[in-house]
Amino acid sequence: MGRLLADITPLRESPDFRRLWLGSAISNLGSQLTLVAVSLEVYRLAQDSLYVGLLSIFALVPLVLGGLLGGSIADAHDRRRVALLATTVLWLTTAGLAAQAWLEVGSVWLLYLLVAVQSGAQAINQPARSAIIPMLVRKELLPAANALSMISFGLAMTAGPLLAGVLVAWVGFGWTYTLDVASFAFAFWALLKLPPMPPGKAAHRAGLRSVVEGFRFLGTRPNLRMTFVIDLVAMIFAQPRALMPAIGAVMIGGGEATVGVLLASTAVGAFLAGLFSGPLGGIRRQGSAVVWSVMGWGASIAGFGLVVVLAGRSGADGVTWWLLPAALCCALAGISDSVSAVFRTTILQAATPDHLRGRLQGVFVVVVAGGPRIGDMLAGSGTKLLSEGWVLLLGGLLCIVVAWTVARWQSGFLAYDARNPVP
Repeated sequence: MGRLLADITPLRESPDFRRLWLGSAISNLGSQLTLVAVSLEVYRLAQDSLYVGLLSIFALVPLVLGGLLGGSIADAHDRRRVALLATTVLWLTTAGLAAQAWLEVGSVWLLYLLVAVQSGAQAINQPARSAIIPMLVRKELLPAANALSMISFGLAMTAGPLLAGVLVAWVGFGWTYTLDVASFAFAFWALLKLPPMPPGKAAHRAGLRSVVEGFRFLGTRPNLRMTFVIDLVAMIFAQPRALMPAIGAVMIGGGEATVGVLLASTAVGAFLAGLFSGPLGGIRRQGSAVVWSVMGWGASIAGFGLVVVLAGRSGADGVTWWLLPAALCCALAGISDSVSAVFRTTILQAATPDHLRGRLQGVFVVVVAGGPRIGDMLAGSGTKLLSEGWVLLLGGLLCIVVAWTVARWQSGFLAYDARNPVP
C-alpha cells in the first residue's frame, strides 16, 4: 500500500515546496468558491444562461494574452516577485467581488470586468508558479511533486463547487467571496517565505520578441511540442462538458444535480489518481505514458457516450440508474487526464532550459484554456447532426485513433526517457 500511495518525498525534502503546495491547495479551494459563486450571481442578476456563458468569453481573451506575456515576464524577472504581484492582483479583484456583493451593486458588467482582470492575473501567476517548482525539488521528484498538485487540484475541484453552492444558499455571496479573500493569506505566506529567484544570464527582456523566441524554440523541439499537441487531441475530439446539461435533462435525468455529480466524478478521478500515484515515479517512458493516458481518456469518453446512447431519452421524467455507469466513466476519464497532466507537466519542466521555462508554461496555460473551449464548440455543433451520445462515442474513438496516429508520426515521443530528457 505504501508503494501505491502518493510519494510525499518532495514535501519532506523541501520546506519551500511544502509551503507552496499547502498555500496553493487552500487558495485553489477558495478560487473554486469564487468561480462558482460568480456564475450563480450572474444568473441571479440576469436570469439568462447566455449571460453566464459570456463569463467564459470575458475570461478567455485575458487568459490567452496573459498566459503568453506572463511566461515572458516570468523568464525576464524574479519569479517569486512576479508570482507575488500577480497574487496581489488576484486578491484585489476577489476583494472587489466581495465588496460589490456586500454593497449589492447588482451590475453584471462589473462582474465581467472583475473576472477579466482576475483571469489575466491568473494567467501570469500560473507560469511563474510552475516555473518555480523545478527550482525547489530534485528532477527525479518532479512526477511526485506534480502528482501531489493533482491531489490538491482534484480535492478543490470536488469540494469547491459543492461547498460554494451550500455557502451561497446559507450565508450569501458576500461571505462566500470573503472566504476566498481570506484564503489568499496562505498563498502570500508561501510566496513570501521563498528565496529570491532572479533570472539567469540567458534571460531576455519581456515582450513580443521574447514570446516569439519561445515559440521558435518550441518549433525545434518535437518532444516538448508533442505535450501540447497530444493534449489538444484529447480536448478537441473528446470534450463532454458542453453536452452535460442536455444529458442531465433528458437522457440520464436529474438535471443540474446530475451534471454536478458527473463533473464531481471527473474531479474525484483526478484526486484518486494523485492519491495512488506512488508507481508513477518509477515510470521512465513518460512520453508513452502520456499517449496511453490520452487514449484512456478517449476510451472513457467513448464509454460515457455509449451509456448515453443506451439510455436514450429515459431520463426525461427523472434520474435513472444510468447515472452510475456514466459517473464511473467520468471518474475513469478524470484518472486518465490526471496521469496525462502529471507527465506532460514533468516533461515540460525537465526538458525545458530554465531561461525558457516560464514562456513554455505560458503556452501550456493557453493550450489548457483554449483546447476545451474548441472542444465545446465542436461537440455542440456535432449535435446538429447526431445525438449527444453518438457525438461522445465517436469523438472518444476518434481521439484514440488520432492520438495513436500522431504518436506514431512523432515516434521519438514514445521513446522519451526521463533519465535522458531530450526536448
